[in-house]
Amino acid sequence: MAAIDTDDNESEPEWRQRAVSRSLTAARSRAEQRIQRFLDAAFELIDEKGTTEFTIQEVIDRSKQSLRGFYQYFDGKDELILALFEETVRESIEDYEQALEGVTDPLERLHVFVVRLHEWCDPQERKRGSHNRVPISEFATQLAVAHADRVNATQEPIYRMMLQLVEAAAAAGEIQVDDTRRAASLVMQVVMFSWFGNRIVKNPRLKIDSDHIWQFCLAGLRGPR
Repeated sequence: MAAIDTDDNESEPEWRQRAVSRSLTAARSRAEQRIQRFLDAAFELIDEKGTTEFTIQEVIDRSKQSLRGFYQYFDGKDELILALFEETVRESIEDYEQALEGVTDPLERLHVFVVRLHEWCDPQERKRGSHNRVPISEFATQLAVAHADRVNATQEPIYRMMLQLVEAAAAAGEIQVDDTRRAASLVMQVVMFSWFGNRIVKNPRLKIDSDHIWQFCLAGLRGPR
């Protein structure tokens, strides 16, 4: 007696696999569209208010969707804010990559990146992105206490870019650092959180802009001469 091929008997017909695949693809597309409407509504509210001080109900009303629909995709407002933060970081990374296109000198690449990052992080120099969004640094500060792991994971691509640029500048002899990872981390922290000092300093002459940041970081990276 011939052996029965159980694998063939148990596998689904190709037409069924194709039908299921189309159904799942359509469902995924609809879910992505609904999520995007919630995100767009929240960003619009941030544009108008200048802060993340909006309610879930405002987002629901603006997106013309339901409360039940909101909780299908988000656990609450913090989850929505995290999604907005991740979207802002994703958009910023695309901007950094575009800014670095055609720049070949290692030190100048680091310079361009530092300035661009500062523009994404300081509300007073905010001129990047499709929305007048809350800066990356302010999102991170709001979320870090309760969601430190998620904030760190979201910012990891920015840190990797910074590290690669610091390593390249060090390899070219443009800067002198013993530990490129620590140097990249320090520069990133200085760039991202200088906005907080600007917020509390009243004297305009004491406020720090991207050029001040770069000159300070460059002096530290080059070390004593």
